Amino acid sequence: MPLVSMKKTSGNSKLFSVRVSTMDAELEFDVEMKITGKELYDLVCRTIGLRETWYFGLQYVDSKGYTAWLKFDKKVLDQDVPKEKPLPLVFLAKFYPEDVAEELVQEITQHLFFLQVKQSILHMDIYCPPEASVLLAAYAVQARYGDYDDATYSPGMLASEDLLPQRVIDQYQMTPEMWEERIKVWYSERRGMTRDEAEMEYLKIAQDLEMYGVNYFQIKNKKNTDLWLGVDSRGINVYERDNRLTPKVAFPWSEIKNISFKDKRFVIKMVDKKAADFIFYAPKLRINKLILELCVGNHELFMRRRKPDSMEIQQMKTQAREEKARKQLDRTRLAREKQLREEAVREKEEMERRMLQLQDDVRMAQEALMRSEETAELLAEKVKILDEEAMLLTQKAAEAEAEAQRIKISAIKSEEERIIMEHRAREAELIASKLVEDSERRAMEAEHLKDELLKARVAERIAKSKLLELSRTGTSTGSGTSSITSTSTSTPVYHSIFSPIHVLASDLSAGFQRNVDIHSDPVNMEMSEVSCDLISGDMEQLTLDLEKERIEYIEKSRRLQERLKELKSEMEDLKVEAEVSDLDRLHDENLQRGENKYSTLQKISASSSKARVAFFEEL
Repeated sequence: MPLVSMKKTSGNSKLFSVRVSTMDAELEFDVEMKITGKELYDLVCRTIGLRETWYFGLQYVDSKGYTAWLKFDKKVLDQDVPKEKPLPLVFLAKFYPEDVAEELVQEITQHLFFLQVKQSILHMDIYCPPEASVLLAAYAVQARYGDYDDATYSPGMLASEDLLPQRVIDQYQMTPEMWEERIKVWYSERRGMTRDEAEMEYLKIAQDLEMYGVNYFQIKNKKNTDLWLGVDSRGINVYERDNRLTPKVAFPWSEIKNISFKDKRFVIKMVDKKAADFIFYAPKLRINKLILELCVGNHELFMRRRKPDSMEIQQMKTQAREEKARKQLDRTRLAREKQLREEAVREKEEMERRMLQLQDDVRMAQEALMRSEETAELLAEKVKILDEEAMLLTQKAAEAEAEAQRIKISAIKSEEERIIMEHRAREAELIASKLVEDSERRAMEAEHLKDELLKARVAERIAKSKLLELSRTGTSTGSGTSSITSTSTSTPVYHSIFSPIHVLASDLSAGFQRNVDIHSDPVNMEMSEVSCDLISGDMEQLTLDLEKERIEYIEKSRRLQERLKELKSEMEDLKVEAEVSDLDRLHDENLQRGENKYSTLQKISASSSKARVAFFEEL
């Protein structure tokens, strides 16, 4: 915990050191020997910036080992404080609000209550059902880490946190990873909440727990029955020895007129004059003083809440509302800026994707063009060769035909020579016929190759046309919504086969840069239409949202209860019955009867004060 050292000096007066531990820091002071409890307490409150001072106090353990609160009207060293140096004191909530959302004004007050209630739940000083423990853990994580981010979240991040009471962990056959997964589901749904909002939601749920804000003391009635006395912000409750969850008798502060004690005997007089005195017995004198101190303090705050707010509280609430409105406007601005930036990033990614696609299309068109050119060159070479072969065959055929004529003329010289010459002539005719057929076939192949060459050249022209069209499309796409004016119209668009890629890339980069510059300029946004929209419209929207919150609260609570029931049912199969505590069983019994903290108090307070006093004496 951070340590803050402060020295308070006055001339040559002797000083002593005090170390005050809060829920998240340690403060060390050097103060005068004659300082009173009130002066020291005010010093601590000024140091941490607390104005709602009536909820808290300075606690210590006296020489007998009992918990005690520093009295404001006496000097610190005149009280039974520890003799240690520096003097150890703990800054804690002494009294709890009835309605945290309505009463807690300062963020520091809310934060201190959140830390103390969280610790009380984890240490099992306040009973919390397992399913509600998971929800509270999610709010605690939200308050610490902010919004869930899948990019930064790593498995095991929550498993190392102290988030669940050990009693809850022991009840289920679940690994730390299983607990973390359930907490993560609820945590990921809490997006958009600030730290103070998450802490307030935590406190709203916690204040509905039966043991929230209750100080328990062992007492007896006239029949010497062992009972628990519970003192809280609403009144005095009496519990059976084995059940601190459900009170048997309750007396709200509005019914109590006077409290006093002598030795072990407490007498509480009722406003109802017909009711007998509520009398109980506490075993220790030091405990009796603490009971009286808590009763008087809670009663004063109870009556104070039912009076109009003082000027100080009105001022604090006004400042809190203005601060909340300012933060809401800031959050709206940040959300708007975040949205614009996300849109710019998405637009950039889309333009980059389209640029890559166009580059792929250009590359494929270039490859097709190169293949077409190579194919055309090969076909032209092959046609040339076939033409030469056809000319050679034609020449050979002519020579063969001339030779056949010469053979026929010389055949008349003699019969024998004629027969021989006729045979040779037939052979020559066959050769000539074959050469003619070959020549014709070669000529047909040449014509076919000429057709293919013609098609290749047509394909080449089509590829070049497509390349030109893709390049023009890329230039148009890269410009986005802005118009791009050329500085020269006489310069050729394409200087080489790779020119379209360079032109496309430069135009896309220029278009994206203009879009990013527009979206990322906070001065333009805040000083132009964004600022106007937020200032003029968001205040009205904030008022509507506050009204809407009240309307939606009941529906939100109903949905939350349904989801908690689903979570409880989901975890039921993993429960270890041997580890279920008595408080868990008592809580489940209350749920089965349809009872909760408030319905129980309403039910037991329905009878008269006289009847309740009589019922207490018969317990």
